Amino acid sequence: MNIILFTLLALIAEVIGTIGGFGSSMFFVPLASFFFDMKSVLGITAIFHVFSNISKLVLFRATIDWRVALAFGIPSVIFVILGAWLTTVISFRFDQLVLGIFLIVFSSILLARPAFRLRPSLATSTVGGGLAGFLAGFVGTGGAVRGLCMAAYDLEKNLFVGTSAAIDLGVDVSRAVIYTESGYVSGTGYQLIIALIVVSALGSYIGKLLLQKIDQENFRRIVLLLILAVGLTVLGKAVWPLITTS
Repeated sequence: MNIILFTLLALIAEVIGTIGGFGSSMFFVPLASFFFDMKSVLGITAIFHVFSNISKLVLFRATIDWRVALAFGIPSVIFVILGAWLTTVISFRFDQLVLGIFLIVFSSILLARPAFRLRPSLATSTVGGGLAGFLAGFVGTGGAVRGLCMAAYDLEKNLFVGTSAAIDLGVDVSRAVIYTESGYVSGTGYQLIIALIVVSALGSYIGKLLLQKIDQENFRRIVLLLILAVGLTVLGKAVWPLITTS
């Protein structure tokens, strides 16, 4: 029953992540943490995301801005390796708390100022990509940070999703190698791979169908609202243990 529930939640996370363009890990990591320890969550999420992004690249292969993908992707891959390696030597107690607050504050600012746009500069892409990559490696999810930067660029929705998947694939392959070699993926994790392959393909396809029904004007707002929801979820998950143990 737990496996069925986990698979269903993974499918929902994949659909939402496809629509939002920042990947399923934003929802998948908090959900998976109810079933597995944090190191197993990191390993399973990375493997799941590899298949998820391959599915998106197939579905959105005609809508990828490779210039933006490389500008974000190169620093993301460099810093995801650093973040993933740090999980093997240190434990940051308040990582989820900091991430939740960051997502809530910045998504709220962009929702309150709908006319705000970032210029697609190399500096912005480097900082945004590096931070997203580091968080992906260290806490398991950094797509919302990248989503915030790319949402501010106001990219066309299909271009947004395709480009985001291209960036994320390099990030997830890099951290999956480190997590696997560090023993983060257990026997249960390997047993879930077949189910996660099916979920990633099906969820990406359903997400693409739903995405076509959303007009461009509302797309940016939906992305930011999803990021805000993720921030609240992550913050709640981080604060709850502090409340219950006080």
